[in-house]
Amino acid sequence: MPKNKQAQRQRREDRARQAMGQLPKKRRNTQLWLAVAAVAVVVVAAGGMVAVRAATRPATAHGSPRTAVPAAVLHTVTTLPPASFDRVGLAGGDPALPVALHGSPLVIDGKPGIVYMGAEYCPYCAAERWAVVAALSRFGTFQNLGATHSSSTDVYPNTATFSFHDATYSSRYLTFQGIEMQSNKPDGSTYARLDTPTAAQTDLLNRYDGAPYFPSTGAIPFIDFGNRYAVSGAGYVPSVLAGMSMREIARQLDDPSTEVAQAILGTANRLSAAVCAITKEQPTRVCRSTGVSAASRKLANA
Repeated sequence: MPKNKQAQRQRREDRARQAMGQLPKKRRNTQLWLAVAAVAVVVVAAGGMVAVRAATRPATAHGSPRTAVPAAVLHTVTTLPPASFDRVGLAGGDPALPVALHGSPLVIDGKPGIVYMGAEYCPYCAAERWAVVAALSRFGTFQNLGATHSSSTDVYPNTATFSFHDATYSSRYLTFQGIEMQSNKPDGSTYARLDTPTAAQTDLLNRYDGAPYFPSTGAIPFIDFGNRYAVSGAGYVPSVLAGMSMREIARQLDDPSTEVAQAILGTANRLSAAVCAITKEQPTRVCRSTGVSAASRKLANA
């Protein structure tokens, strides 16, 4: 079967399983973890901290500590030519667009807010982070991104990726919060806790990461774009990145005709359109580019 048809079939099967609550075991546990988080928030008055209970999961493989992202990889992904995004357009990845939300605008530190909720063990998060970094690097600058991989015992094992744990992001247009709720390191019957969501971040999951916006409750990665649009799940099948190191994936991005570039940049264009919707179409060089404009028209007509 041709690669493109094989990938399309995988995407259809993934979406079908998600709609029926029949995702692979690890994926279902991800949803359970967040569903429990939705009802088990405990506010510690003394420190204002929010604790969420993690669901148990079998975890036998050793995790990997975060390392620095190779300089060449970071440069490639954060400085991709506008022409590459435009050449890809909406090709590659899942054609599904960010979903429109109905809520009050999300403002963080006086700017439109974007909140990413994921976990390092999660292969879907691993795939989506490539597109998130590529997209948001057009609006601002990341610092201290980590390099890691998804769990070796989950579906799409050892998917090479970034980590937002301890990373920062600066932009004149928006505020970004990247939350990695668990690492890829086993801790008893679960994975080690990493970032603890705040009460406000947990509330976003409760409100928007499920019906009536999405067929499954509590799936990650979850990304809220200013309470105007949201994404739940990956924009393409993680198998596209199978067996590749970060350097190998980055090299594929140099050629917009590759399956990797089509998946990552096509997804990044769709994410960028959601960003432009909350930044009042700023900066214009990004929001009026061919690839993002095509995605924005799709959003407007959805």
